[in-house]
Amino acid sequence: MTDIREIFAKNLRENRRKSGLTQVKLAEKADISTHYIAMIELARNFPKADIIERLAKALDIEIYELFLVPHSSLLEVKELHGTIIKELKNIVKESVENAFEKRDTKYKID
Repeated sequence: MTDIREIFAKNLRENRRKSGLTQVKLAEKADISTHYIAMIELARNFPKADIIERLAKALDIEIYELFLVPHSSLLEVKELHGTIIKELKNIVKESVENAFEKRDTKYKID
């Protein structure tokens, strides 16, 4: 099980990126230091309640969103989906290449 610091760090980083903010911009909006944002995102520091509130407000999200634990089954489904898509692309690519190769061989003049 991932600890609360790591969960918070990951959610903070992901929400910051979704908002299109750099650590510097988030620090300005939340009125805290950029170094402190970096330490939180590295899971080296954990903010007090007032800082958590300011971060959520700066990110325009609800506080609880910084503590959400992703469901492993959902992550597994997403990973499986990505693997299936990748494999299907490879199968289609190989099929098309084989079809063109056979076509070119059929009409080849010796």
